Amino acid sequence: MATRSQVLERFLRYVKINTQSSEESQETPSTKCQWDLINLLKDELNALGMKDVSANGGGVLTAVLPSNLGPDGAKAPAIAFLAHVDTYHGTSGKDVKPQVIERYDGKDIPLSGSGKTLKVDENPELKSYVGQTIVTTDGTTLLGADDKAGVAEIMTFLEYMLQHPDVKHGKVKIAFTPDEEIGRGTASFPSIEEFGVHAAYTIDGSKEGEVENETFCADSATVILKGLDVHPGYAKGKMVNAVRAAAYLITLLPGEALPETTEGKQGYLHPLGIAGDVNKAEIQLLVRDFEMEGLARREVILDGLCARTRDTFPGLETEIKLSHSYKNMKYYLDSEPRAVSLAMKATELAGIKPELQSIRGGTDGSRLSEKGLPTPNLFAGGRNFHSVNEWVPVNALEKSVQVMVELTKLWAKERT
Repeated sequence: MATRSQVLERFLRYVKINTQSSEESQETPSTKCQWDLINLLKDELNALGMKDVSANGGGVLTAVLPSNLGPDGAKAPAIAFLAHVDTYHGTSGKDVKPQVIERYDGKDIPLSGSGKTLKVDENPELKSYVGQTIVTTDGTTLLGADDKAGVAEIMTFLEYMLQHPDVKHGKVKIAFTPDEEIGRGTASFPSIEEFGVHAAYTIDGSKEGEVENETFCADSATVILKGLDVHPGYAKGKMVNAVRAAAYLITLLPGEALPETTEGKQGYLHPLGIAGDVNKAEIQLLVRDFEMEGLARREVILDGLCARTRDTFPGLETEIKLSHSYKNMKYYLDSEPRAVSLAMKATELAGIKPELQSIRGGTDGSRLSEKGLPTPNLFAGGRNFHSVNEWVPVNALEKSVQVMVELTKLWAKERT
C-alpha cells in the first residue's frame, strides 16, 4: 500500500498550523486558529470528492464516503472515523518545526532548536525503529501528533479508498472535532441519530497495535475554602488563612494515588490548580478511576481531607463542587462487541499484533459511547504526547491507514 509519502506529507503540513485550544475561552471552538485547519481540511475533502462535506458553527467537520456495495450497501453497518484538530493548551503549538530523521541510527536524537536531546534511555521504544524514519520536534514546541497524526491518517485513508473503488465498503463517515484537549470535543457534535452510523473509531492512540476499549471514569472537583481576613498586625487568634488551608489540604492528598505515582488501572486525585487569597481559595482537582465505585470512593476521601483541614484551621468553611466529565467507555462498548473484535482483527490483517489497552485519560469516544455510539480508540502512532519530546515513527502513520482500510472491508461483510 503506497501511502507512506502521502501520509507523511500531510502530517508535516498539518502540524505547522497552530491549533492550540484554550481552557480560558468560552467560545466554540475555543480558539479561532483551529478554523485554519478546519477550513483547510474542508477544502481538501471537497477536492478529494467526498460527499456532504460540512462544518457546523461549533467547528465539527463531517463528510461521507458513500457505500460502493450496490443494493447490499444499506445492509452493511455504517461506520465512522474521528480525530481532533486541536493540540494541547499547556505546551506551545505555534511555529512547530518538525525534524524528519531518516534511517535512524539508534542513538540519542539532538533537538536542533533547543539544545535538548531525545534520549534513548528515556525512550527505549526508539530502539525498535533503527533504520526507519522518525519525526520529532525541534525541542521548542510539541509536535502535534496528538492528534494531527490521526487527521493525516484519515485523510490518507480517504484518498486511498477513493482511488481504489475495487475495495468494497459500506458507508463511511468522518468527523474532525475541535477542543478535545479541553474536554469539549463533542460539545457541538451532531446528535447520534443525525450522525447516523453504527460504530465509530477515534484515531487518537499511541503505539501501533493498540486497540483501546476502556477509559477512566472522570469527574472534576473544585474545593472552595472560605477563611477570614484580618489585618496581619492584629491577626492573632482571629485570622483564618484560606491560602494556608489550601496548601495544607494539598499536602494531605494520598501520595500513592497521584498521577506521578500511579500507572495501569490505578486511579488518582490530581491537584490541577490553586488560586485565591486569605478570604477565599479554590483548588481544582481531577478525579479519575476506571470504575464508578472507585470514583465515588476518591470523592469520599476528598471530603474527609476537607474535614481534617477544617479541624486544623478552626473557623474555616469548605465546599466541594463536583462535575461529571465522562464515564469508562467499556460500560457501553459491551453492547456492540464487534466494534472492538473487528478492530483487533483488522490490526492483525495489517500485519500488527493487536494489543487491547486501557487509556489513562479520555477521548471524544468516551462521551460518544455514553450517548449511544460505540467508539473505541485506535492507535495514531505518536509518543510523549503534550511534550516537547513528542515523536512519531512514520511506519506507524502508514500502518494506521492500513488498519482503517482493513476495518472498513470487515464491516462491509457485516449486517446490522
